[in-house]
Amino acid sequence: MRSGTEIAANRDDFERLVREAAARGATYVQTPEMTGLIQKNRAALMAAIFAEEADPIVAAAASLAGELGIWLHVGSTPIDRGDGKVANRAFLFGPDGRKRASYDKIHMFDVDLDNGESWRESAVYEPGDRSVTIDLDDAKLGFAICYDVRFPDIFRRQALSGAEILTSPAAFTRQTGEAHWHVLLRARAIENGAFMIAAAQGGTHADTRETYGHSLIVDPWGRVLAEKDDDEPGVITATLDLGQTLEARRKIPNLKNIRPFDLVETQ
Repeated sequence: MRSGTEIAANRDDFERLVREAAARGATYVQTPEMTGLIQKNRAALMAAIFAEEADPIVAAAASLAGELGIWLHVGSTPIDRGDGKVANRAFLFGPDGRKRASYDKIHMFDVDLDNGESWRESAVYEPGDRSVTIDLDDAKLGFAICYDVRFPDIFRRQALSGAEILTSPAAFTRQTGEAHWHVLLRARAIENGAFMIAAAQGGTHADTRETYGHSLIVDPWGRVLAEKDDDEPGVITATLDLGQTLEARRKIPNLKNIRPFDLVETQ
């Protein structure tokens, strides 16, 4: 997607793209981080967002999932917590339209990049404190969002709990995406013998930020099954053979080979 500063317009794009994916036969559909709104001005953000029970993206997602009979994963959308802070919250709706899970982004993107690009998510967003997995019809899926992908422990714990599908929907900056997007997502897939699905924001947004795009679906051996090879809005699809997870973990049983160790610092 290329979400902007108007929730209604973003909702229309969201609905159109979800319907396109379902028309292609998708039974699980994922959207990017900040599906409902990308707005870096704090005052404008706070004025635009809703509590979860009143959020238009949440309502649209529940309705679409039920109508289309799909698992619909809203990569995230900003939710008013009611305490002056915002949750960067993901949602998963089942084929019956019921909310099955939610996840608040744990790691805040507080960074200073080259060329003066600087971000302080913690000034606006309240970080989550729990990782989340859920059993779908035939697989276990783990949640993460964007900057979380740089923290491998989340994905390792999910894989050890049985997750075959890892996720990291994102709004990666163009600068960091060009440097690290592909290698990070492929590494998380390889080291856990799991699929990685990462829908991404792309292009120049109404609030002037630039995101990298390049939504990816990666298999457990680290091969890219599908890529939106640009920053334009659109849909990619792939068929996941969950037997590949078992096969990758049989070939490289690193999840079984983990050993405890101590760190010894020497002078």
